Amino acid sequence: MLTARLINLHKHYDLGSFVVKALNGVSLDIPEGDFLAIMGSSGSGKSTLLNLLGGLDRPTSGQYILCGQDVAQMTDDELSAIRNSRIGFIFQSFNLIPQYTVVENIQVPFHYRPGYPPISPLDEARSIELAEQVGLGDRLDHRPFQLSGGQQQRVAIARALVNDPAIIMADEPTGNLDSQTSIEIMRILKKLNAEGRTIIMVTHEDEIAEQAKRQIHMKDGLIAGEGIFRG
Repeated sequence: MLTARLINLHKHYDLGSFVVKALNGVSLDIPEGDFLAIMGSSGSGKSTLLNLLGGLDRPTSGQYILCGQDVAQMTDDELSAIRNSRIGFIFQSFNLIPQYTVVENIQVPFHYRPGYPPISPLDEARSIELAEQVGLGDRLDHRPFQLSGGQQQRVAIARALVNDPAIIMADEPTGNLDSQTSIEIMRILKKLNAEGRTIIMVTHEDEIAEQAKRQIHMKDGLIAGEGIFRG
């Protein structure tokens, strides 16, 4: 079964005096349980592709089927709902809220559920359990400035998992980390993939990409090839 299917996907940005063609006809199937690394130089279209896959943006033309639904036919509320329930996001810059504790940062997606229900004791317990799973059981009341980069990324991973998503979108998840911490973060991502979650990851590092099940290379808004290409 497919998690996502892209058919001749285009994304153009109209800047007034000229148009930036970020994607120029991308077709791609992503099966359930895949671990896909998206690579490419700056301006190749890899981040645009990840944003579209995550439902953070919409294509200019072409078709994107996400979890069996055509994104073009979704309302903003429907797209937001599927994003919050089916997709977890991990960012290079962590995107933690400075004044929140570890547990409070993990709980952020709960605040965007339909109807905006308050945090329940079950929610609290799940947040603590996830913090413990990523090795932060002794840091529950710490704030981001009290954590290392690797610890902050672990908070971001726990936050991405709090709604039990089927898909994890990771944008340069090791980009701001040292080598040893990168190994630890990749170990977590591979474990999540082994549990059945689909992982879609943007990276510029060959040694990180080759730990995925497959790799695609973006160039000029198109998929230029598959596999690891060393320059």
